[in-house]
Amino acid sequence: MDPSRVYLLCVLMGFIACSPQHPNSTHHHDYCVLGAGPSGLQMGYFLSRTQRDYIILERNSGPGSFFTKYPRHRKLISINKIHTGSNNREFNLRHDWNSLLSDKPDLLFKRVSSEFYPPADMYPLYLSLYERELGLRVRYGVDIGHIRALSSDSGRQYVLTDQQGSSYFCSVLLLATGLWVPQIIEFVGSDLVEGYESISTNPEDYKNQAVLILGKGNSAFETAQSLLGSASRVHMVSRSPVRLAWQTHYVGDLRAVNNEVLDTYQLKSLDGLVESHLEEIAITKQTEKSRRNKKEKLYLTLNKFMQNGNSSSNLRAEELSGYHIDNFSMRKPYDRVIRCLGFRFNFSIFDRTACPPNSENAKGRLPAVTAWYEGKNTPGLFVLGTAAHSRDYRISAGGFIHGFRYTVRAVHRVLEHRYHGHLWPSTKLSSTQLMPWILKRVNEASGPYQMVQVLGDIVLLQGSHCKYLEEFPLQALPHFSSLSGHKVTNGLIILVLQYGKTKMDFLGRNRAETDWTKAWKSNFLHPVLYYYDKLPSEEEMKLCPHGWPLPRPKAIHHIVEDFLTEWDAPISHIQPLQRFLEHCVQTDLRHFYAETCFRLSLTHRQPPLSCQLGYLRGQGLSQNGQIGQSAYNTVISSPVKIDHTSPQDKSVLSNYLKQAGIPLSSGIKHEL
Repeated sequence: MDPSRVYLLCVLMGFIACSPQHPNSTHHHDYCVLGAGPSGLQMGYFLSRTQRDYIILERNSGPGSFFTKYPRHRKLISINKIHTGSNNREFNLRHDWNSLLSDKPDLLFKRVSSEFYPPADMYPLYLSLYERELGLRVRYGVDIGHIRALSSDSGRQYVLTDQQGSSYFCSVLLLATGLWVPQIIEFVGSDLVEGYESISTNPEDYKNQAVLILGKGNSAFETAQSLLGSASRVHMVSRSPVRLAWQTHYVGDLRAVNNEVLDTYQLKSLDGLVESHLEEIAITKQTEKSRRNKKEKLYLTLNKFMQNGNSSSNLRAEELSGYHIDNFSMRKPYDRVIRCLGFRFNFSIFDRTACPPNSENAKGRLPAVTAWYEGKNTPGLFVLGTAAHSRDYRISAGGFIHGFRYTVRAVHRVLEHRYHGHLWPSTKLSSTQLMPWILKRVNEASGPYQMVQVLGDIVLLQGSHCKYLEEFPLQALPHFSSLSGHKVTNGLIILVLQYGKTKMDFLGRNRAETDWTKAWKSNFLHPVLYYYDKLPSEEEMKLCPHGWPLPRPKAIHHIVEDFLTEWDAPISHIQPLQRFLEHCVQTDLRHFYAETCFRLSLTHRQPPLSCQLGYLRGQGLSQNGQIGQSAYNTVISSPVKIDHTSPQDKSVLSNYLKQAGIPLSSGIKHEL
């Protein structure tokens, strides 16, 4: 084939490097990203933007290969809300759970689908679009089967060996392989069970059959829901009762889009849910004879009733649970038993020099990582995406695209400081600009909104000025200076979004708190500010009160929850926030007209800070008869140093300043 045609074909398919590699070849890069799924491509974007030497290695022929098969019934449960009533990109990402971050405003998932719950086939298409338009360096068809670490005087390196014997050497290894190895629990008769990864998805294949499903997660309910119209009955069993996402606020729990079987269970239409430890059950096979044919049936019994060892066939009647408990829930036979227990990380490709340990939570399915997502005992190896979910398992959205796109960005910022000496991006503000900046963040920022209690904004207080850092991993606070390059010299404020911890009726009449004086009782998502005079220590982090993301601070402020999630009410939101900030910085943060500043400078030894920064420096004097216009311009002018604010952001800030009553005296009546 003509070489130009080969190249054109590769470009059309989204390949960056598609030519076959020579066997036993050697390649060297500063960064190796393993996996071209959403987290791998997200990291590729950040590495490409900072012009680092990197390569993304993918064993399949295109990006996002997991989504070509899963979920099996081909509907994503990640929200694709296109119409929000806002044109603010950052705000809209709060409700777009599929798009990745980039500097291209239109490189969003809505280009490939407008459905609220999109077809799964659309995601590989979106990732191909993302890779191609950003020019990411991906090499497909590279199946890494072995990873080892080499230590020398020059440092630690990771060596990745593929199916052809070629080796890839890198100083930093970024694992973005996700979870794809089926989770299996061994019990008597587990060999008789079908796996979610291989079952038929044609409802006709289950016509008039009794089906038992092991598991009560979204994959289990997705499978059960597909069978409701064809199976004679569907039973589900797992160790724990079902957890509903709208009650737990955890997106990994059962979503409403998959929970129709709860209706048929509670309305007694042959389906049902049961709790039992899977390690304690046994699945047995018996042949039932009828006049026409022989048919094999599967029975669920308890392991303690088994009398013939591990055999799952030729059972006697006394080995069945129904023999001992005549109303045993699952005493009737099943035609099929299906395992839907989720997935685990693939530890098998690592040798002992490079393998991170299993996490203590999530049943050990995930690798254990530090608070900045570096593998424990594996320096230079970072875990990205779903596989890094052990840090916020059952707490936040770090195991899902709309969460890990932000944790990937945090990892990249750690890499930039550690290996290239770049400080964590920050914005320098005067103390008088702090309140409107916080209001701007709580009303539009998507990172803290998605990664509740995990990523927070850090305000470093420095007298009349402060530094504002966005989306720092809160569990890494004791290592703040070494990870970010910034020093804490005069106290700090941490902004977090979090839910309340009180158990309640989430649909009851008194479910929400509207009184700002009782903001600490808020049950739903709301901003919380923690003030410390010094960084919390490692020991203090371990002693956090139950359910708190941070240790007890010197002062804390809850902004009362809001039905619209718009924290801009002058009395309920803005005034209490200003009082709290004034307590933290020990100064008056109100803004004044030039005439008021003139009067205060004559009657007060220490005029308010806004007058010191404006009027007394020659700013804010009216030149054209429009009283206060220059003072207004001073207030909304750019901060001393802004690293990442667009003109659109500035206009939004301007709106929040107006809503906060600035440059007027904030609409707040308190004495000087």
